[in-house]
Amino acid sequence: MENTDKLAVLIDADNAQPSIVDGLLSEIANYGTASVKRIYGDWTSPSLKGWKEVLLEHSIQPMQQFAYTKGKNATDSAMIIDAMDLLYTNNFNGFCIVSSDSDFTKLASRIRESGLLVYGFGEKKTPSPFVSACDKFIYTEVLRAKSDEGAAIAKKSSGELKQDTKLIRLLRNAVTIASDDSGWAHLGPVGSNIAKQSPDFDPRNYGYAKLGELIAATALFDMEARQVGTTNSKILVVRDKRSK
Repeated sequence: MENTDKLAVLIDADNAQPSIVDGLLSEIANYGTASVKRIYGDWTSPSLKGWKEVLLEHSIQPMQQFAYTKGKNATDSAMIIDAMDLLYTNNFNGFCIVSSDSDFTKLASRIRESGLLVYGFGEKKTPSPFVSACDKFIYTEVLRAKSDEGAAIAKKSSGELKQDTKLIRLLRNAVTIASDDSGWAHLGPVGSNIAKQSPDFDPRNYGYAKLGELIAATALFDMEARQVGTTNSKILVVRDKRSK
């Protein structure tokens, strides 16, 4: 079913690369419609030349903010003021904040306090407070791989995944929470539990397109495709092998 949420997309040109734009807008389309697309920066600066070349093609509105004082990020302030103005219109279901800057942590928290969704997009260097303040956080390295097939993230092997104790603990906790008395859990609720525990979780960070593929690759879980009622549709269920 198509997601009809109206989203405001705000991009910090100083902390995002133009190479992500195709993957970024494609990803945002999974969560709703980008009703507003604005990008903030000092457009007199030659460092933003790359962004200038893609704005018109993607109908992204450039918002001029002069750098009045060195060391002070006027762009952040302009984005935050605009975000609050848009929030008060009550015209949106959520916001997409594109930046790797922790200065937007409070903004993300404030938007969520109003009951709206916040999707963050930034590089893996993004400070954890901003990541945690979002409902979901997508690393832009994944978006670059999506735009450039040659830059695809390599799949981690079963051995490598098993050594990632944080990942395995996250998966096992989610399966346990969503499981029935027999230990089996539907994949959908497992994914929902993972998102609540870790906003930046994404199977693509490990080289896998879907959660089911990642779980199967760990070789630590049993998986089955079960038929739903009398229909031909099937659902995936998963169980920790230790629960047998």
